[in-house]
Amino acid sequence: MPWRTASTMSLRFEFVYLAMADGANIRQLCRRFGISARTAYKWIHRYHEGGAEALQDRSRRPHVSPAQTSSKIEQRIVRLREVHPAWGPRKLRVRLLSHGYTDLPSISTIAAILHRNGCVDPSQASKHQPYQRFEAAGPNRLWQMDFKGDFALPNGRCYPLTVLDDYSRYSVALYACGDQTERTVQTHLTNIFRRYGLPQRILTDNGGPWGTCGAGTFSSMGVWFLRLGISLSHSRVCHPQTLGKEERFHRTLKAEVIAQRSFTSLDDCQQHFDRWRDVYNFERPHQALEMAVPASRYQASVRHFPETLPSIDYGPDDLVRKVSDQGEISFRGKLFKLGRAFYGYPVALRPTLDDGLYHVFFCHQQIAQIDLKRRI
Repeated sequence: MPWRTASTMSLRFEFVYLAMADGANIRQLCRRFGISARTAYKWIHRYHEGGAEALQDRSRRPHVSPAQTSSKIEQRIVRLREVHPAWGPRKLRVRLLSHGYTDLPSISTIAAILHRNGCVDPSQASKHQPYQRFEAAGPNRLWQMDFKGDFALPNGRCYPLTVLDDYSRYSVALYACGDQTERTVQTHLTNIFRRYGLPQRILTDNGGPWGTCGAGTFSSMGVWFLRLGISLSHSRVCHPQTLGKEERFHRTLKAEVIAQRSFTSLDDCQQHFDRWRDVYNFERPHQALEMAVPASRYQASVRHFPETLPSIDYGPDDLVRKVSDQGEISFRGKLFKLGRAFYGYPVALRPTLDDGLYHVFFCHQQIAQIDLKRRI
């Protein structure tokens, strides 16, 4: 039975004092003080060992905790967090397991270790809202491509160009660019295509250099993609979530690289980008991949980059028209605008089941539709 509410130390000392008197009836005293005989003899024993101070409450924490994280493991967790300050407990645990550590604590315990060692800034904590994800059926079925927001350098600005495989989240490319021109991007993409092959489809936003705000939203770079046999999709205007994996990759890039240091030049940026890209692809566990690394799900495309662009050929039943310098074609006495990016190229018109409605193709991809009853 517990002691009654009162000055606990006083009651304990009083009980022990009375119980130690000659001829004391200890069991009777136990009933009066409302405690068990076992508790009574415990306090008497403590008093004999250490006097009145021994009657104070002792910590209930066990002297030995078999499940307690060893200092070695705790230090290893903290050191890995210092190397990757944006990684959470789940990624840290998976990474340590891959290094051969088997006696690791739970994810919640690792979180407590990070908090205890000052590795978590409460002001930076965020609440992630789950959302439904789309995922391509395999590697190189779809690449997402975009520029990360630029930042200042001592002598200019850096525009990070990022290319991500939708299925594996593999970072196909991460380049520190000094501008966003078509020439710069096409040079980098040529190197990418030579190394990794061609994807089936590329998803970009509507901005330059891969899109325009005009008719068809196709730029000359978009035309280049189509000539390579790559289908091209654009995100919805004002809907950056269409490029959700790219947006998430950009947040990670900022948290783990850009926000951690200052850069002296584009070369300095590229060196840090290259090192981090290896970590991202081969070491960093990805929660959307069930904590696997992107490299475990990626393989190079079997479609080779052609050093010479293939000719543009259409079927015998196609109605072929050449695009004028104004980006228009003439058909059945009417002008239809497709975009100046197609200037000089042939396009194919194919009738649909709807009377007067035609689909317009450039190479393999439909780029527009025209209705003879009205202009497109």
